[in-house]
Amino acid sequence: MTDEYDIEAVLQHMLHRLPVSDLRTLYALDPVEMIEGYEAGRANFPCGANRSRSFWHGWRNGMMDAGHMEQDWASMTLAKLYAAAHRRHAG
Repeated sequence: MTDEYDIEAVLQHMLHRLPVSDLRTLYALDPVEMIEGYEAGRANFPCGANRSRSFWHGWRNGMMDAGHMEQDWASMTLAKLYAAAHRRHAG
C-alpha cells in the first residue's frame, strides 16, 4: 500500500499559512476577508483549514491583539514596515 499526496494541494496549504511579513504581500490580500478573520480571531474562534490567506492573516492579528496568541517576528516586522510607510506618507 502506498500513500499518495497531492503535492500541489499540500504546497498551496503551506503557502496559505505563511505569516505575512512584507507590505507587498499585505496589500495583495483581500481586506474584507482580513476583517472577517480579524473578528473571528479576536473572538478566539478557530480558523478552518479551508480559509484563505487573507482570512488567516486577519485571524492571526485578531488572536494576537486579543492576547490569545503571542506576537511573532512576522507580525512585529510587518507592523514596523507599515508604520514607517505611513509616517513617510503623512509627512
